[in-house]
Amino acid sequence: MALNPTQPVDLLIETRSGTVRGVVDGGVRTWRGIPYAAPPVGDWRFRGPRPPQPWQGIRDPYEFGALPVQKRGFEPIGGAGRKTPMDEDCLTINVSAPLDAGNGPRPVVVWIYGGGFSLGGSRTPLYRGQHLVAEGDIVFVSFNYRVGVFGFSDFSAWSTDENPIDSNPGLRDQVAALTWVQENIHAFGGDPGNVTIVGQSAGAMSAVTLMGIPAARGLFHRVFAMSAAGISVHSPQRHNQFARELLAMLGVDPEAKDVAARALKRLPAQDLNAVAARFFYDIAPDRYPGFLPSSPVIDGDFLPQHPIDAFREGKAHPAPLVIGTMSREGAMLDKALPVLCSRVNRLEAMFASEEPALRTRIAAAYPGYPSRRTAVDIAGDLNFWLPTIQIGEGHAQFSDCWVYRFDYATPLTRLVFGEATHGLDLPMLFGTTGEGELGLLDLFRKRRSREVSRRFRQVFLDFAQGISPGWAQYNEAGRATHVFAFTDRDESDPRQARRIAWNRYRGPE
Repeated sequence: MALNPTQPVDLLIETRSGTVRGVVDGGVRTWRGIPYAAPPVGDWRFRGPRPPQPWQGIRDPYEFGALPVQKRGFEPIGGAGRKTPMDEDCLTINVSAPLDAGNGPRPVVVWIYGGGFSLGGSRTPLYRGQHLVAEGDIVFVSFNYRVGVFGFSDFSAWSTDENPIDSNPGLRDQVAALTWVQENIHAFGGDPGNVTIVGQSAGAMSAVTLMGIPAARGLFHRVFAMSAAGISVHSPQRHNQFARELLAMLGVDPEAKDVAARALKRLPAQDLNAVAARFFYDIAPDRYPGFLPSSPVIDGDFLPQHPIDAFREGKAHPAPLVIGTMSREGAMLDKALPVLCSRVNRLEAMFASEEPALRTRIAAAYPGYPSRRTAVDIAGDLNFWLPTIQIGEGHAQFSDCWVYRFDYATPLTRLVFGEATHGLDLPMLFGTTGEGELGLLDLFRKRRSREVSRRFRQVFLDFAQGISPGWAQYNEAGRATHVFAFTDRDESDPRQARRIAWNRYRGPE
């Protein structure tokens, strides 16, 4: 990164915690690695975030903050090479704004990354947002939140006066980051009264979950959710079961509350992370098919109820919502991160715990089941498409809601995955088709991919500016769904047979 030794004054920003100096990079002004909360370390591990510590002088946030502690080896998700810093002290935020500082206040877009609530970070080149900033005249924000055992395991049942533990640390981080935006974004030229949150996968699930969190009310004004993993939130009883297994694997007696609380605060982070990774990826998928152990917990307080119930009952924040999925969600995860129930044996185990009629209906709606291909399709629909429809049904009764499906796929994508699959909408949104590892899938179709990307990105940027998508709103009568393809189209109640077969099923309890 080449730095101009005579930084213009508009790169100096006064935040509530101190002064930061940005850099011009990729055609936009950028500030990276700004603390939005105090380090959640030591006694503050497994606690909600605290305000950042003020600093004196000028902070030069040219580099991204350390990644949240997570399993190595998923570089496209977290932007992490083997030498990338990874630390519990990870709660940092990044801001990018147009070069012209005088055109404010601008709409604010806040990106929430995915990764199954156990992976991810804001430093990956894919998430830098410079195309969105330049094309949309927006202020773009991304941030780190705690993932995996540090952010989405629930040890609150082992909280003691000496070692208190909070539920949902990762979600609390997200609320803290949005609070920072409200308090500071005006200094960067952003409009705190015009904030759109957007996320993909676990990031999209975070976005729709935030719509049901009382502490998040008023912190954002529109939501764009891409492949929201809507069944990936569980009861305190189920999370307690996961936590007990983790404690036992750590060699800690779950019945010794004080001892367990001290151990959770003092065990080395790498030990906790290693055990959790083994449980999340190697043990839980077969032992708990259909469940994601690293996930939000319905604690009855911070997160009062299941997000789908909040939407059905009109208790979600009434922000306009655009929500959609990829055509064949499960194919990518089956190949890259098979933690969901995309294997026949896992599906059969899940069905065995349900009413027999469910399996009968699903088998009829997915001809060929129990083939491997149909198992992948069922898992993808269960985790992403079905909750998207259920969220749309609920929210449309109380606020503006639009539903889409993304079908565009290059020939190479179809060869590898069958159809458009999980995560391939990311370069479409960020305007990076043909770049990076995912760019290999655009081979021979770069021009077409760029055109579809332009249309998809324009819908999003218009939405962030307060302009409604150009298709009918969703409701149970028409179920209007916009399909992004080489030639876009609108459909009414697509995949009706599958929807009827699933009915109101919300995943394993």
